[in-house]
Amino acid sequence: MNLSKLMEKFADESKCRAYIQALRWPNGVACPKCKAEKVYRIAERDQFVCSSCSHQFSATAGTIFHDTHLPLVTWFLATVLICEAKKGISACQIQRSLGIKTYKTAWFLCHRIRRAMLETGKTKLDGVVEIDETYVGGRQRMVGKHKAMDNKQVVLGIRKRNGELRFFKIEDAKSATLAQFIRENVSEDVDVIMTDEWMAYPDAMRRTGFSKKHSTIRHKNHVYVMGDVHTNTVESAFSLLKRGIMGTWHKISVKHLPAYLDEMTFRFNNRKNPFLFRDTVIKLISTPNLEYKKLTAQQSKPAA
Repeated sequence: MNLSKLMEKFADESKCRAYIQALRWPNGVACPKCKAEKVYRIAERDQFVCSSCSHQFSATAGTIFHDTHLPLVTWFLATVLICEAKKGISACQIQRSLGIKTYKTAWFLCHRIRRAMLETGKTKLDGVVEIDETYVGGRQRMVGKHKAMDNKQVVLGIRKRNGELRFFKIEDAKSATLAQFIRENVSEDVDVIMTDEWMAYPDAMRRTGFSKKHSTIRHKNHVYVMGDVHTNTVESAFSLLKRGIMGTWHKISVKHLPAYLDEMTFRFNNRKNPFLFRDTVIKLISTPNLEYKKLTAQQSKPAA
């Protein structure tokens, strides 16, 4: 779905609403309260009424679109822009492109779409799996004659070669932390796990029982490919992430970093999906509404 096709297909609110209705009830409209299938349309209010429980509802009731102050056409346009932007798109660009009055509204819109991109129920990865960690953000300072970085955030990348990608914000790159994410995301049937020579990986593999399936590429020795052993595919995904952070979003808070990682992985894993727009709208319909006060709430500090 590109912008020209979207504007041709969804030129007004009624067409957008009809599309949401068709995706929400592919077998015919049913009452969201009692599930009865015998409903009547109230044409002048663009609503339905259930013949069994008299509940009145609309196609957007109970969805993220309910009571939105933005036109559905704007939602659809923003969804296409976010889905098709390989390195992401900023809220400022969304605001300018769609004529949204305030940056706050555009930023909130982007985060609500981003929330729908959270992938759940993922199966564990098998085959050839590459694992690597990278560091984003932080502030540069001088320590004597040397440069150091404060407040760097650790991002773990796990990618099945020629398959799915997963990004996680992790507290540290210690073996116990790495082992937890490996255990949760890598199948026991994995053929081989490839990493660089970071000292925590051997112990992480021991903790998860993958020591015999672990292959290491030694970047410090200027070796980047040794036969089939390399981490180039997960590193290419890191490169895309960093171009998005530096060139598109410019600055990401620690609190919202996981949301941006979810967006990047969802778009990457669906890059060949010809029905990406449709699938994203379906996720928007089924995703609980994200309140602005919850989105902007201060992070709770861990207990001392």
